[in-house]
Amino acid sequence: MKFLLVFDFDHTIVDENSDTWIVKCAPEKKLPNGLRNSYQPGHWTEYMGRVFVYLGDNGVKEDEMKRTMTTIPFTAGMVDLLGFIGENKELFDCIIVSDSNTVFIDWILKAADFHKVFDEVFTNPAAFSSAGYLTVQNFHAHHCARCPKNLCKRKVLKEFLDKQLERGVSYTQIVYIGDGGNDLCPVMFLKKDDIAMPRQGYTLEKKISQLAQDLSPVECSVLVWSSAIDIMSYLKLLIKE
Repeated sequence: MKFLLVFDFDHTIVDENSDTWIVKCAPEKKLPNGLRNSYQPGHWTEYMGRVFVYLGDNGVKEDEMKRTMTTIPFTAGMVDLLGFIGENKELFDCIIVSDSNTVFIDWILKAADFHKVFDEVFTNPAAFSSAGYLTVQNFHAHHCARCPKNLCKRKVLKEFLDKQLERGVSYTQIVYIGDGGNDLCPVMFLKKDDIAMPRQGYTLEKKISQLAQDLSPVECSVLVWSSAIDIMSYLKLLIKE
């Protein structure tokens, strides 16, 4: 009997957007208007690629980026929640599916010693070039009209579950914890025994309520959280059952 916990990263595990947090490294802690206005909907990864080029051009080095990223705050209660999951790993498999990147998530989790809590992290691959510039690529290609072109979280979740089944692992329940619009697609894939945990006041919660108003509610149960302590209380009930 195992539960699968699926976490988003930005505004879920950390209380900020890791991609906009890195702007603290930029000259005067801001980006030029031309660069800021170059973002096109659905093409965030390409936009961040340009941001990283700008930082590199301005002499921002890896160690400075790492120092900045590891000051990002965790969401309220998240440190306790991840500690609790870490102590009960025999009951929980735990993955991250995020539109951030491998470098940022790795730095943040390792600095706080939480990397062992997560079995896998699915996010945009990033690396430093020989010139010392951070580069980022799309996670995968997909055909989902709902999702940004670099990442369909439903596809990631489905492929992960299929791979686990091949290994003989199936889950009693999936708990999906997120906040953003791109978390709706995987939530719509969940079954009635699963649970979606949208963060209170964020886009995912609003989109789930809109679906209910349009009389096409999601199939899974929904439990809203504002502090990660709410999530921990639910998980404690789960493992008592």
